[in-house]
Amino acid sequence: MRVTATDADDPGYGNSAKLVYSILEGQPYFSIDQYDAVIKVALAGMDREMREEYLVVIQARDMGGHMGGMSGTTTVTVTLTDINDNPPKFTKGLYEFTIPEDLGIGKPGGKVKANDRDTGENAKSTYRIIGGDERDIFEIVTDTQTQEGVLTLKKALDFESKKYYNLTVVATNVQSSTTGSTFMDQATIKIIVEDSDEPPVFSKSTYVFDVHENAPVNTIVGTVMARDQDASRSLVRYSIDRHTDLERQFNIHVDDGRITLAKPLDREADTWHNITVTATETRNHSQISRAIVAVRVLDINDNAPEFPVNEELFLCENGRPGQVIETISAVDRDNPAQGHTFHYRLDTPTNPNFTIKNNLDNSISILTKHDYFRRQKQEMYFLPIIVTDDGDPPLSSTNTLTIRVCGCSKDGTVQSCNVEAFVLPIGLSMGALIAILACIILLLVIVVLFVTLRRHKNEPLIIKDDEDVRENIIRYDDEGGGEEDTEAFDIATLQNPDGINGFLPRKDIKPDLQFMPRQGHHSGPNGVDVDEFINVRLHEADNDPTAPPYDSIQIYGYEGRGSIAGSLSSLETASSDSDQNYDYLRDWGPHFRRLGELYSVGESDKET
Repeated sequence: MRVTATDADDPGYGNSAKLVYSILEGQPYFSIDQYDAVIKVALAGMDREMREEYLVVIQARDMGGHMGGMSGTTTVTVTLTDINDNPPKFTKGLYEFTIPEDLGIGKPGGKVKANDRDTGENAKSTYRIIGGDERDIFEIVTDTQTQEGVLTLKKALDFESKKYYNLTVVATNVQSSTTGSTFMDQATIKIIVEDSDEPPVFSKSTYVFDVHENAPVNTIVGTVMARDQDASRSLVRYSIDRHTDLERQFNIHVDDGRITLAKPLDREADTWHNITVTATETRNHSQISRAIVAVRVLDINDNAPEFPVNEELFLCENGRPGQVIETISAVDRDNPAQGHTFHYRLDTPTNPNFTIKNNLDNSISILTKHDYFRRQKQEMYFLPIIVTDDGDPPLSSTNTLTIRVCGCSKDGTVQSCNVEAFVLPIGLSMGALIAILACIILLLVIVVLFVTLRRHKNEPLIIKDDEDVRENIIRYDDEGGGEEDTEAFDIATLQNPDGINGFLPRKDIKPDLQFMPRQGHHSGPNGVDVDEFINVRLHEADNDPTAPPYDSIQIYGYEGRGSIAGSLSSLETASSDSDQNYDYLRDWGPHFRRLGELYSVGESDKET
């Protein structure tokens, strides 16, 4: 290392600018060349681990170092860099750890550390086991943060099989030393395995048992076995996880692990049943272990062969004898080891219409015996066939085939069956038949609409509107004798509302205008109280709930005498028809226009 000092004096004037260097502090470790100012190491074998930093004071004097010259100083800090000159060193030669046997895989069981006086990369070490771990149970890894060796498990411990371990561990520097060798240190780790309460252990992790289908209840399927490996040797109780046996088809003996049937099994429904069996310590119910039990259901001959589908077969009515209608094969839900062999025969051996042919491959062909099949004669035939297997014991079933006679083309293609069998012979196709039916339906709809419209036209019109007024012409054949005529009728009829003929007819009309009654001659009393009778009838009409809500005109045969309103008759009135003015009829609207013209014509005729 070199230091440099400057002097502001003129270097050409004597020795005033000539500098000389020396060390005031830092000896005997360092030295300096008095003219070049190069700092050098003066003492060999300096150790960073003993002292890492040094302060060196340098003095520079002018005048060549003679008396009377001036000087200046500076301080230089010298730091020693590290080299890998120290090996790792364990803090102890023997480490002892107690590890429970139920410690999980990968969990730490203890820590060791080898210290190194070096720093940085030179202080890093790795750990490894070089002896005492014949079962390859342990592993030691380096913590990069703390430079510790962490002892973990690669396999589970077993107190019952081995209680102690003595491991030899070495710590090795990552970096090589200055001499090229590798620094390391060695220590011993003693491990004591601590007994823990462990769950029972099954003799197998998976059991496979066979049982025949339809075996009776309580048939033994198989036996599982689990033991407590702890020194206490606790008893074990067995059970079935019902989540894996929802239908409760199996039971297990709680003490000896025997699995039995709770229900008969059906191989055709399920070939395999997988259940989970648990073993629990009686001393500690929290210690539970599980094993899988697979039950295979073996087949027995419990299903008869049958035809797969009950489909219809079609026969052409113009077919020939010996024609094959269909080739069919039976199926059997059982699965014998040697395969299926089926035997077929007709339920009626002397069937006059059909016969069967064995194809020697578990299938048969249905053949016709004659050629005179006709739809008009018989449209459908039923053919029962008995199918038997060769199981032990053999089982059979009767299957009935439905054979329908159809019309076919010359090449044997089925064209029509069912209803068309009766329509086609008269020359009508299916399209024509549909068209005829559509026309008939259309005619029926038209007739119904016509009848409905005629009914609506014949219904009487009901007056619902105030403006809807009709002309009512009432014809009287008997004009009567006038108000003075009391002999032309029986006054007792008026006094009796019911009369001899029942109620008098009442013609309800809905007048558009009201007119003041015309004044007539007042007649004297005749001894009959007609006024009171009319008031009674008026009160009854007003309180009659069946009466229409509009005005009603009551017609009586006798008008009576002394009426304040005067006579209702045009006979014997003070005025005549010639005195009446019927021009107001023209103002009543179009409904009364014709009536006004008639009266107007009558007046004009009288004037002429």
